[in-house]
Amino acid sequence: MSDIFETDIDNQNENLASLEDNDAGAVVETEIIVDYPLYHLKLDYSNETLYAKTSNNNIKLNSGDYVITPTRYGKDMALVLGRVSKPIGIKQSDIVTIDRKASKEDLQKREGLKKKEKDAFPVFKEKVAAHKLEMKLVETHFLFDEPKVLFFFSSESRVDFRELVKDLVSVFKMRIELRQIGVRDEARIVGGLGVCGRPFCCHGVSDKLRPVSIRMAKDQNLSLNSTKISGQCGRLLCCLSYEFDWYNEARKNLPSEGIHLNYDGTNFRITEVNPLTNMIKMSGEDGRLLEVNAKRFKCENNRWIIE
Repeated sequence: MSDIFETDIDNQNENLASLEDNDAGAVVETEIIVDYPLYHLKLDYSNETLYAKTSNNNIKLNSGDYVITPTRYGKDMALVLGRVSKPIGIKQSDIVTIDRKASKEDLQKREGLKKKEKDAFPVFKEKVAAHKLEMKLVETHFLFDEPKVLFFFSSESRVDFRELVKDLVSVFKMRIELRQIGVRDEARIVGGLGVCGRPFCCHGVSDKLRPVSIRMAKDQNLSLNSTKISGQCGRLLCCLSYEFDWYNEARKNLPSEGIHLNYDGTNFRITEVNPLTNMIKMSGEDGRLLEVNAKRFKCENNRWIIE
């Protein structure tokens, strides 16, 4: 957003809860043990990743190779991101078996399908306009090893696209699958640069959309101005959830804001705790404002003191 650094606006009527997106499934951080080569794959068209093993241990794969593998959409081509030593957040049932490494002929075929995908874009938009539907086409993809085309679209409401599918079948002469996706999924697929200047977390860090809440922003002492804590998708920044665990862990060894302690013969109240800089601000009854390194704080008998 171009106005991300504008002056804070204290709008008490602003509905910050609308920025939350709790429909995304939480990532279960569990580690599984495997005794075979395991690879991390990526679907270029949807930016989704999956874990896979080979049907033959003699198959050697490197980062950048392409393979033919089952996916939740059907048999397709996927990019090998690399080998995985400690898979986290998956179950054994999530692991698929790679059919084979893509050949030169397979790669040439995929280039031909990409051209068909480009040509399918205006056709889809023309049919949508003819049926007067509110649909924004995000991505088109022809499966590599099955006569099937996927259309990913976004819309502000549910869409009855049954008649549209019939028209598309008559044009493409194959199975048609329309998938309505949310705004966070759209950002994950399309990608872009965030306010930090780096690629979107959902696109460049992880394809798992973790739930994000206003509480995460509060616990990180961030401004609750929606323009400061929301991304291009209009939802809360993904990085809030990625960094939340670190803030929680760091605060365990720091005093809480609002507590009182005696220092230099004066009663002080902690007004700000900054885990990043490891500095703590205090205000005293005598009017003094101090900023003290957190290393000087020590908890004895459930009371904080400054050494």
